[in-house]
Amino acid sequence: MTELKIYGDHDERTIAQMWRCMGVGSVAGGVLCADGHLGYAQPVGGVVAYEDHVSISGVGFDIGCGNMATRINLKYEDIKARVPVIANDINKAISFGMGRTNPKPIDHAVFDSPLWEDAGTGHLKQMARAQLGTVGSGNHYVDLFEDEAGYVWIGVHFGSRGLGHKSAMHYLKLAGGKDGMDVAPTVVSVESELGQRYLAAITLAGEYAYAGREWVVETVRRMLCAKVLDSVHNHHNYAWRERHGERDLWVVRKGATPAFPGQRGFVGGSMGDNAVILSGIENEDGAKSLYSTVHGAGRVMSRTQAKGKRNRKTGEVISQGRVSHDAMQAWLRDKGVHLVGGDLDEAPQAYRRLTDVLAQHAGTVKIEHTLRPFIVVMAGADVFDPFKD
Repeated sequence: MTELKIYGDHDERTIAQMWRCMGVGSVAGGVLCADGHLGYAQPVGGVVAYEDHVSISGVGFDIGCGNMATRINLKYEDIKARVPVIANDINKAISFGMGRTNPKPIDHAVFDSPLWEDAGTGHLKQMARAQLGTVGSGNHYVDLFEDEAGYVWIGVHFGSRGLGHKSAMHYLKLAGGKDGMDVAPTVVSVESELGQRYLAAITLAGEYAYAGREWVVETVRRMLCAKVLDSVHNHHNYAWRERHGERDLWVVRKGATPAFPGQRGFVGGSMGDNAVILSGIENEDGAKSLYSTVHGAGRVMSRTQAKGKRNRKTGEVISQGRVSHDAMQAWLRDKGVHLVGGDLDEAPQAYRRLTDVLAQHAGTVKIEHTLRPFIVVMAGADVFDPFKD
């Protein structure tokens, strides 16, 4: 039986979903990270290595979703008196929410790429151009952090927006796949014409996601009139061609951070929890993890469980949530976080603690910096998004 390495504790449904993924395609190994939870066909936090397949379900709907963090030459003490003003300025300068467009369309080299033709997604270029530099909804954010030396980091989390979602839906349909939680993953051979076109699509969406995150970080840096001291940037929803032992494999990570020896990553917690800059370590444990680690803290309750459910037309309460507004605000006040936007489904109480999940991966990564959030800007409570992986 192909080996599945599981970090931490998980509910039966998430583990069953991971084992289902392990049984489809040329699987060479798998990992379920400690922040894992149920996802669409493959768990968030799930990693699957293939000999000659990639998983459309595994990469998911937000192709190239990832994190970027940049340390600047300002300290928290330099700007703490202006925190509310800075937070509002970020909210005005950056567009948050589902389907939003950038009021200042960006001209970028990604739009001249031949991959648009190779992927068959040229019809999405106009939409993608309008959305480049927008953040989206769900747990996507623009944050300011303070590190252990007092320096400020600009941190962002989002992916390829509508381009990634529409590309994923297009290829899922072409491959005859099903959308849902308890369904088999949809895999394609990398040698097939469909597989080659899909790889072109994720490469394009990945480049687009990198461009968007870089633009947002640069916009905030300019706003603060700061200089860059350090920067870390990585995807966590993607498929990579990698060398593991004596084999070249396709490794599909869904909500998991690549962590090869010396490779750095930015991993966020929740809106009221610390984040980290980490790097991979060379040892047997790291190899068994497929050089993968967590991408966040991981949910302990669904979005509906956290905030409850209302009739979207009438506002009538269908079910009560487990997290109260007062409890969320108390947590944020205690941590010194100024929040713009956000909702109860993203409350710290809905997540594990990042220190706990990282402890499950001890020996595979080392922590370089611990980052305390003091500004968190997210889409507001009125934004609906069915695909919040």
